[in-house]
Amino acid sequence: MILLNRSGAEILLDCLAREGVELLFGYPGSAVIHIYDALYGHPTIRNILVRHEQGAIHAADGYARSTGKTGVCLATSGPGATNLITGIATAYQDSIPLVIISGQVSSFLLGRDSFQEADIRGMTLPITKHNELVTRLADLPRAVKEAFYIARTGRPGPVLIDLTKDVTQMQDQAEYPDAVHLPGYQARLGPRPGPINEAAAAIAAARRPVLCAGGGVISSGAAPALRQLAETLAIPVAATLMGLTAFPAGHPLSLGLLGANGTAAGRWAVNQADLFIAVGVRSADRVTPHPAVFAPQARLISIDIDPAELEQNRSSRISLAGDAKAVLSMLLERLKPAGRPEWLAEIAARKATSVPLSSAAGLQPRAVMAALGRITGGGVFICSEAEQPAIWTARFYPFREPRTFIAAGGLGTVGFAFPAAVGAQAGNPGRPVVAVVNAAGVQMCLQELATLVANQLPVKALILNRRNPRPDRPQGLAPESQPDFVKLAEAYGAKGFRINIPERLEEILGEALAASGPALVDCPVDWTEEDLPALAAAQG
Repeated sequence: MILLNRSGAEILLDCLAREGVELLFGYPGSAVIHIYDALYGHPTIRNILVRHEQGAIHAADGYARSTGKTGVCLATSGPGATNLITGIATAYQDSIPLVIISGQVSSFLLGRDSFQEADIRGMTLPITKHNELVTRLADLPRAVKEAFYIARTGRPGPVLIDLTKDVTQMQDQAEYPDAVHLPGYQARLGPRPGPINEAAAAIAAARRPVLCAGGGVISSGAAPALRQLAETLAIPVAATLMGLTAFPAGHPLSLGLLGANGTAAGRWAVNQADLFIAVGVRSADRVTPHPAVFAPQARLISIDIDPAELEQNRSSRISLAGDAKAVLSMLLERLKPAGRPEWLAEIAARKATSVPLSSAAGLQPRAVMAALGRITGGGVFICSEAEQPAIWTARFYPFREPRTFIAAGGLGTVGFAFPAAVGAQAGNPGRPVVAVVNAAGVQMCLQELATLVANQLPVKALILNRRNPRPDRPQGLAPESQPDFVKLAEAYGAKGFRINIPERLEEILGEALAASGPALVDCPVDWTEEDLPALAAAQG
């Protein structure tokens, strides 16, 4: 396709539109000012003006996770670009498809320590799937086409285009390619027949199998195939934090969250299993803190699109390199329905034993999440802060749809949830979005409340506000050092609520969720029970 004689900034937007981009999250600056000039009045691309570049990339990330599309963000050179680094690393760890456009000083100023010059390409080399510096307008369409192709194929990930300012000003015509030509980059779809037949035979012979869903199930759209396999073969399903919504929480075969902070039933099932089938799961310490003693009786089947993840193996592993949806479909073709009544009965008995609430007075985090689940029926998007808010959400909110739980699983980024909710809400208008945060995390990117208000994005932030830190763990914010979140919300033009009386929990939560526009809900909680049951990494 020939793009007419236009500026580089206009050609960039034409390329983005050709890739189906409708939303762009960004913050202006001198190096990208011509792009912003071209954005005014653009017929198909809407700019969400954030209040900080870190908010832009987290919002693009939340958009990508919630929609399955590639998120796009834009920042200027120097500090604008470097403010993206935490968000790029977050997306890279969790395999999220993003295209990041950073402004750069003009090409004739490169390498001269010019004002706001920073080697963002070099800085992000270890945390991007690919990056490129564009100094010629003729290279821009190809760079954009390749960026989207690389970001969304194979194991997804962030791709950065560093664009010099003079390219955005140039006037010329350019040709947008219909296809990419990358001989050294091949996206794998399915494994060889030999290993797939071996895996099918192992599943058919297993008496106590367990399926584990990771983020790769979500990325590939394999949740229906996973459920079909579980139901056809009567296999219970556990999930990592990234794969949690791949299987409905209320399903009889669900084991819930697996790992150091997972359910007791899930841990027991893994320890007793004779076959463990990991689908799109990274070999990370939160799931397998001590690989030598993880699933000690089980043979392992690992399915992952990234062969590098399959190299972290042990002798009893069957490795299937390929897209999760394609591989599960191939397994289903080779397997017949089966029942395992004794195994499922044992698991059901374990699931019936719950962890008791703490004896401390006040609201417990699990009670808050359970109440949110009752009010919403498990049907909202939840963007969760790292660590304890994510764990309580994963353990006690009854998710029923893929992509509705959004958390920074690999990097554990504090400050992620609130701006991620901006992107999730922008990408899913008409669907309720809740950010579950703590007092520390919400204040890291609180300025994005202004973005919510300006764009009338009705995100509700539920602040699990720890008010009684343990004496032996003084870290964290003391109550007297925290702002009045209700007044702060009102200062931004949003609504503020506070739940001081446990008996009014559902009433106030319901009122906040029903409110028009964005809102903050300050919910003081007792954190005595922390995230029990939890295992230290060394315990396995």
